[in-house]
Amino acid sequence: MSQDKIILEGMVFYGYHGVSPEEKARGQRFVVDVELTTDLTRAGSSDDLKDTVDYSEVYRLVKAVLEGRGRDLIEALAQEISSRILSEYRVEEVKVRVKKPQVSIKGSILSGAAVEIVRKSPPAGGVAT
Repeated sequence: MSQDKIILEGMVFYGYHGVSPEEKARGQRFVVDVELTTDLTRAGSSDDLKDTVDYSEVYRLVKAVLEGRGRDLIEALAQEISSRILSEYRVEEVKVRVKKPQVSIKGSILSGAAVEIVRKSPPAGGVAT
């Protein structure tokens, strides 16, 4: 397994996700980090975009998920992002963190809530884990 990583941090999107009707109606900001584990040896030597994962494409994928169909759970958003990345790009592993910076819990002092998932590319003919 490679130790090389491509990291996209602090991607901010506005979406209509959440369990409460208020979250679905008003929407809110979400912050997403993505970490892709992939071998960057060839790209480092060739200096050619075709030998790596184009992170502008990954950004657009994440944007489409966050600004797309509403979901109840940030877990579902993270899972969709990881599944799509693993199916569309040559990566060994993906880590996705989705954060809600403003969380509405009565009587709470909380700077946000987040989920982080790690999924691995399936072995040839297998299923992603």
